[in-house]
Amino acid sequence: METKEKIKQGLRKAIFKATGLRAAKIELEQPENASYGEWSSNFAMTRFKELRDKNIRSPLELAQKVVDNFAPLKTLERIEAVPPGFINFHLSPRLLQSQIKQILVEKEKYGSNKNGKGKVVVIDYSSPNIAKPFGIGHLRSTIIGQAIYNLFKFSGYKIIGDNHLGDWGTQFGKLIYAIKAWSDPKKISQMSVKDLVDLYVRFHDEAEKKPELEEEGRLWFKKLEGGDKEAKKIWQQCTKISLKEFERVYKLLGIKIDYAFAESYYKDKTSELIEEAKRLGIAKKSRGALVIKVGREIPPVLLLKTDEATTYHTRDLAAIKFRQKKFGPLEEIIYEVGADHKLHFIQLFSAAKKFPWGRNLKYTHIAHGMMRLQGGKMSTRKGQIIPLEDILLEAIKRAKEIVEKNNPEMKKSEKEKIAKTIGIGAVKYNDLSQHYDKDIIFSWERMLNLQGNSAPYLQYTIARAKSILTKSETTDLGLKNFDEKKLTHQKETMVIKLLARFPEIIQKAAANYSPNLICNYLFTLAQNFNNLYETVPVLNTKDKALEKARLALVVATSQVMENGLRLLGIASLEKM
Repeated sequence: METKEKIKQGLRKAIFKATGLRAAKIELEQPENASYGEWSSNFAMTRFKELRDKNIRSPLELAQKVVDNFAPLKTLERIEAVPPGFINFHLSPRLLQSQIKQILVEKEKYGSNKNGKGKVVVIDYSSPNIAKPFGIGHLRSTIIGQAIYNLFKFSGYKIIGDNHLGDWGTQFGKLIYAIKAWSDPKKISQMSVKDLVDLYVRFHDEAEKKPELEEEGRLWFKKLEGGDKEAKKIWQQCTKISLKEFERVYKLLGIKIDYAFAESYYKDKTSELIEEAKRLGIAKKSRGALVIKVGREIPPVLLLKTDEATTYHTRDLAAIKFRQKKFGPLEEIIYEVGADHKLHFIQLFSAAKKFPWGRNLKYTHIAHGMMRLQGGKMSTRKGQIIPLEDILLEAIKRAKEIVEKNNPEMKKSEKEKIAKTIGIGAVKYNDLSQHYDKDIIFSWERMLNLQGNSAPYLQYTIARAKSILTKSETTDLGLKNFDEKKLTHQKETMVIKLLARFPEIIQKAAANYSPNLICNYLFTLAQNFNNLYETVPVLNTKDKALEKARLALVVATSQVMENGLRLLGIASLEKM
């Protein structure tokens, strides 16, 4: 039985002995400060009120009674009751020290688990819009989605990434009208994404003066849906222009998504969905449109507009059905999309559950906060978009200035490689280190901060560990034979405690779709490792057995930090 489960079992018995209560559900949490132990229970504080009549005067007194009745476990060094009523569990030093050997054996697999074995999950993420720049606003969906993909794969799931490109809808009718009215359709191949955006912005400027233009946009989209040759040709050329830009951005970010089934892929699958909805009595006519009612307080889902054009919901439902058929049976579909789409997904999930193929699926919307300008939300209609490629190139440029300053003698190619790794890592980490539901105000200073809780700090910590190993004279960097009992210094113990926490951090991050938990953990580990490095000499100790044990700790720490950064989609460096 796993140590944590043994503690839970022992805690249930101790609670019954101390109080007569049968605690069926016991939760153990990792204290924020590792010095408080590996796990902690707040049982005494949550159940104290029920036991006042048993002459127990405080949660702390109740916690102590439970501790006094806890049967000894060889895996525990001690159990303690601490104010205001926590019960803390400290693992034995030998058990903690054994984690180092486990890390050295498992290497890049350390921290992984099989929680998702036999389960298939689709994650829908990134999903930039055709004919619009790959803006900084899409950074969040792309890198949070990729980190969650990595986490689920590390947790044993069969995870499938799908880039649901926005290449369909009324906006394309508006763009087609704008190209025909104010440009030359024959010269689209010479246009950039910026040119397309300028035309789209102009359409909305003109539509404010002439509202009838909105109807022109709708008519052109209906033509596109109907297979009109001219509309289709313009649309295909716009798509080609955008995909070239997206490929450059994904290459810079180091991201490759399994599939890219765009919205247009489902245009031929919506008819079957609509007929099924009618046949099952799920969809009904309302004021000339076809809708699915999903609740009294939720607006109905629109399948067909009055002009019989399909909607986002129609295509999203067709996508769920397709995914279930192609990849299923599915356990879950995760959508990493901004919080401003919450209502859309509430409606979508409610409607999907009415169909046989969607009834037993778990649906999750990871509603990330928005990336905002100082003056407010970004808007394509107003031309307020910062291309992500510009941000990434600027980040690399600024990182290169730092590399040049610190390593003037380094080869140019090496400087460029390090600058790219630092710059891209800094941009990703700035986002991933914050909980996904928070809004982020775009700021160059914060985005490219290379100090403190940042990717460069973590990358530097790994590079520092690698330099220690390079300077060492040991030829056995696998370090299979070392005496872990030598590692008794308080700062060594703290690092070991943190290394032992990594597998549970992974499980918690995956369960909560929260890559920021990994960031918090890695920053704490880096701080403690650097503190250890400044205090305790690793090399040139008179005790060679101690030196080898400390080198093993250095290898284990760098391995765990590399594993964590890899899950975040951030590369490590051998030197900086």
